[in-house]
Amino acid sequence: MKRFVLAGCVLLGLAACQVESAPRGLEGTCAKSCEVRASQCSPHECHRGCNLVMDRLAENQGDNVLACVVRDKKACDDHTWARCATLIGIHADGGPPAPPPAPDVVDTDSD
Repeated sequence: MKRFVLAGCVLLGLAACQVESAPRGLEGTCAKSCEVRASQCSPHECHRGCNLVMDRLAENQGDNVLACVVRDKKACDDHTWARCATLIGIHADGGPPAPPPAPDVVDTDSD
């Protein structure tokens, strides 16, 4: 009987502990870091922004993007995240120009 009471107390103690698990994946790690470092961002904005810049996270540029968002101090919207993602690494110059349309493509939009 004592074992059951002790086991019950241990289980109740563990359930009440509310220990937060470690974030999973690039996006989860980014969002957790954002919540800690970017005071202007809500948890929802952090998760949304990290999802928006997933390609930069895969390029190991997440810390640089997040540092840019933290420096903004005013906004944490999609525009801020996108602007910061374009200012990082090889993408900072805007990338190459768009290719011209293929010569066999005919513009049929003549109303």
